[in-house]
Amino acid sequence: MVLALAFGVPRFQVDASADSLVLEEDRALQYYRSISARYGSGSLLIVAYTPEGDLFAPGTLADIAALRGELAALEGVSSVTSLLDVPLLQSPPVTLSELQDAPRTLLSPGTDLSLAREELAESPLYGNLLVGEDGRTTALRLQLRHDPQYLRLVRARDELLEARLERTLTGREEARLAALSEDVRERSVALADRLREDLDAIRAVVAHHEDDARIHLAGTPLIVSDMIRFVWHDLRVFGSAVLAFIVVLLAVVFRRPRWVLVTTAICAAAGIGMVGLLGWAAWRPTVVSSNFLSVLLVITLSLVVHLIVRYQELHEDRPQAGQRELVEGTIRSKFAPSCYTALTTMVAFGSLTVSGIRPVIDFGWMMVAGIAFAFALTFLVFPASLMLLPPEAPRQRRHDRVGRLTRLAGALVEGRSAPTLVASATLFALAVAGMLRLGVEHRFIDYFDESTEIHQGMLALDRSLGGTTPFDVILNPDPAYRARTAPPPGQDLDGTVGGAPDLGQAGFAGTSYWLNMFRLDTVKGVHDYLQGLPETGKVLSPATAISLLEQLNQGAPLDDFTLSVIFTRLPERVREVLIDPYLSADGDQARFMVRVFESDPTLQRDALLEKIRNDLVERFGLEPSQVRLTGLMVLYNNLLQSLFRSQAQTLGFVFVAIMLMFWVLFRSLRVAALAIVPNLLVAALVLGLMGWLGISLDIMTITIAAIVMGIAVDDTIHYTHRWLAERRGGAAPWEAMRRTHASVGRAMLYTSITIALGFSLFALSAFEPIVYFGLLTGFAMLAALAADLTLLPVLLAAGKRPPA
Repeated sequence: MVLALAFGVPRFQVDASADSLVLEEDRALQYYRSISARYGSGSLLIVAYTPEGDLFAPGTLADIAALRGELAALEGVSSVTSLLDVPLLQSPPVTLSELQDAPRTLLSPGTDLSLAREELAESPLYGNLLVGEDGRTTALRLQLRHDPQYLRLVRARDELLEARLERTLTGREEARLAALSEDVRERSVALADRLREDLDAIRAVVAHHEDDARIHLAGTPLIVSDMIRFVWHDLRVFGSAVLAFIVVLLAVVFRRPRWVLVTTAICAAAGIGMVGLLGWAAWRPTVVSSNFLSVLLVITLSLVVHLIVRYQELHEDRPQAGQRELVEGTIRSKFAPSCYTALTTMVAFGSLTVSGIRPVIDFGWMMVAGIAFAFALTFLVFPASLMLLPPEAPRQRRHDRVGRLTRLAGALVEGRSAPTLVASATLFALAVAGMLRLGVEHRFIDYFDESTEIHQGMLALDRSLGGTTPFDVILNPDPAYRARTAPPPGQDLDGTVGGAPDLGQAGFAGTSYWLNMFRLDTVKGVHDYLQGLPETGKVLSPATAISLLEQLNQGAPLDDFTLSVIFTRLPERVREVLIDPYLSADGDQARFMVRVFESDPTLQRDALLEKIRNDLVERFGLEPSQVRLTGLMVLYNNLLQSLFRSQAQTLGFVFVAIMLMFWVLFRSLRVAALAIVPNLLVAALVLGLMGWLGISLDIMTITIAAIVMGIAVDDTIHYTHRWLAERRGGAAPWEAMRRTHASVGRAMLYTSITIALGFSLFALSAFEPIVYFGLLTGFAMLAALAADLTLLPVLLAAGKRPPA
């Protein structure tokens, strides 16, 4: 079975697309897709170039020209826009006729270099877009090649996804959606490989020009490609490191080759089989689920260690027993608690599927499948392997350090129930206080280590080129106005019947809702308001175009007639730059493209977006329905704000499910309620620690509390199951505790320390959420061990005798 699955390993792929960081049922996603389709959203890569000397020195301009030419010659680059290519209007000033004939550029004969320097740095269009305010940094904007077939597939898929939000799809539509989704996945894998090759080629070109300039790359294509690289890095490094760690730990703890070989074989088979299963199923992990392999390995290890410790206990008690008797006794005694621990862990990960966040949902299902596979593999391979080997001599515990530690934990609480409960209640109160400090605001730039290209590129854009993270403010016409001005049936808005509109005296300005002399002040006011916010940098809008057109009109304001004349006489190349990205074809929708300073430590996304919505309505007299905010920043903010709701749903689901399973397993509601308390304390401690340390909830840390409850409850089940067995055997409560500490407590110590140290390896990741995930989960496992060895026996001892 494992060999068959292993053939799927070469098919294994990862996903780091923007779709993996949005809410599946977010209606704002539907609107974002419609806006992207209307105005276009290509793959734009920014090359930030800061020379050692003067930006406008002949040698520097020659180097920029050479860099531009080399980049434009690359197969993966469809166009390059630089300060050398854009039309100049004030260097010296040109008329509309001159602009139509041959737009002047920086390298054109007769261009005044000093005026060009000033225009490029201060122009409403070029300033902080192509040249920084300080005049030292310039941007080369690379439009990467796109795949028309992929875009068609995505549009067709998105149309069906949007339709599913409004109605129930037919069977044929569902089948087509599934086929399109599969086609998009397959095509995106090929495009990811091509993007990596294109970026490598771009980096090679850039490297030749870094002797005399500091050059940084930035943009969504870079983030997508490098995040895929991070995922592969994490899978290779952490998967290998955890497996190596398991081998070393087993050699140190058990000191016998058979235990090292059997455990390593089971863990390796579980990992290879699961990766192969994902490959065959074309199920691609994201950055969120990139640590699934490490998590699966430590969970598998926990299952095997409990079997090894139980086998050794039986062998010590029955030194003359044969291998079959020992193996049967081990499996018979550990199958039920191990089955329930696997089920509770699967429930914990399954709870992630209610989050509504695609990568978190996938992570949950991957782990559910992986744990089921690991459990089956463990209880097949472990007994089968031992049956091929003769029993060794029972191990002599001459220096039982582990036993001393577990006995010490029991001695600390035996007869001290009240202090233990008071200490636990105090910790819980501190944890709740920390939970009240939890937030979801997190700078995207902080996800990446300062040494990464992504971090450095985003920082360069923030400091020198007007901000990094984009979002759009969309202004629509007043619905009441459109209802009043709707033309009769069969006529266009200008009164004609079909054909081209009659411009008349007002022309386009007479039919456009926003591009006319009555509403230009509103457009300019909104632009200036957005530009003046401390969190925002560069803003581009119809007001940018109006400002430049007024320069062509000798600085005089534009009436509707002049505006229409200029509008119709603009060269197509200029119109594509000045008008099309910011105004719909009918002039009724205005688009304001805003960039935010992602490195601003005071950035509060949700508060900023809400402030903009409210201020545009209150300050400018707009109707709420006229104002829409969209873009990846808005979608990501929606995801972050959903994390609080998702956290409550996830924990509630886990709590109820585990309680029910405890009730079935222990056949006592009282015992189930007592056994859940230490796990609730641990989950609260993790969230409280995050609050006190200022660690925000994000797409990774939201999973910690549910996962911790699912994994930590494993030890609770093993401990309670053994404690109840000792009590049914006639032991007093504290005697049952001592016996349980001496038996199951050893396996708990091994597994908890192994898992904690295994998760600590995640600190090597270049992706900060994974670092936090690993360290916090490691802390939680140690806290769960302490709670199960101290608080749990106190709670169990405080109750009545368990049922027979």
